[in-house]
Amino acid sequence: MKTITRHLSALLLSLLLAGMAHQSAANDTLIIKAVGTWGYFTNYQKHEGPFWNQHIADVTDGQIVGEIKPHTDLDLRGFEIMRLVRNGVFDFAFGMSGYVEPESAIFEGADLSSLVQNIAVQKQVADAYFPTLERAFTEKYNAKLMMLYPFPSQMIWCNSPVNSIGDLKGKRIRVYLTTLGDFVEGVGAVPVSVPYNDVPDALTKGVVDCVITGTMSAYTSKLYQIAPYGFTLRVGWGLAFGAMNIDKWKQLTEAQQALLQKEITALTKSMWQETATEDAIALACLANGPCSLGEVGNMTLIQPTEADLIMRNQVARDVILPRWAERCGPECAANWNRTVGRILDLRAGAKAR
Repeated sequence: MKTITRHLSALLLSLLLAGMAHQSAANDTLIIKAVGTWGYFTNYQKHEGPFWNQHIADVTDGQIVGEIKPHTDLDLRGFEIMRLVRNGVFDFAFGMSGYVEPESAIFEGADLSSLVQNIAVQKQVADAYFPTLERAFTEKYNAKLMMLYPFPSQMIWCNSPVNSIGDLKGKRIRVYLTTLGDFVEGVGAVPVSVPYNDVPDALTKGVVDCVITGTMSAYTSKLYQIAPYGFTLRVGWGLAFGAMNIDKWKQLTEAQQALLQKEITALTKSMWQETATEDAIALACLANGPCSLGEVGNMTLIQPTEADLIMRNQVARDVILPRWAERCGPECAANWNRTVGRILDLRAGAKAR
């Protein structure tokens, strides 16, 4: 009888210890609640979603498990996500820097409209401005900025021919950021705010004549069917960020923090590389091909001339930079001049009144 009792006690103890070990393992798993950008764009489908829904669990042996949905699946507009991160609703967010601009114009500084025509230069700009944005995310959102990455370049797509910047004058152009509105007004056109999903209707009903959006989104949404003319001046890069709630970051061990930072760095590198490739593919598909994605759009694409770039420079100096400097303030503008301005050989400063 004593032998049976000893065996039962040992069995119960082993079961108890196994249960405790299982519970401990469960407790050691850190769940990251994340929100992504647009679910119908490549950045979410190929990078943001897979990174949190699968990759991070794989590389941490299940110690960190991500759960992410795009903000478009959550009935969010994107402008509010960093407030939700600050309040702990989300632990991590991917979002567009310009979408948090209403909180402070400082967030616009690495993607002011039309200043950069080359993705390699845009990467230099993002790197130079990263410490500035890092401080701003910490101060305003209690968040750790972990990455900056681009969407395909933003260009102008119209329902009638545009052969130069001068042809934009008087046209109603869809914008989604303040700095894009500055560019549009600077060339004598009229900015109109239209949500992305409403763009086809806005073009069809004559609410707008042209649309600013990315090269790949122009192709995947078949914009070429209703706006068959493209002016390939890059008016922005849709620069985006990845940021994490600092309280959540502090729950990670030092080893976990180092691993997560390493994986985020690798993700950032691949997203910059893919955007450069995607830009070229989208432009080919919008025009006459070859197109590896499907049908060609047969768009008429007009490249900016030297005269257009000279006019762009004038608009930048006379409108875009002074307006932004006024929104951001003297200290903010001085910091931009020391960082981004040095790379672009430009200076931001509010106009004297």
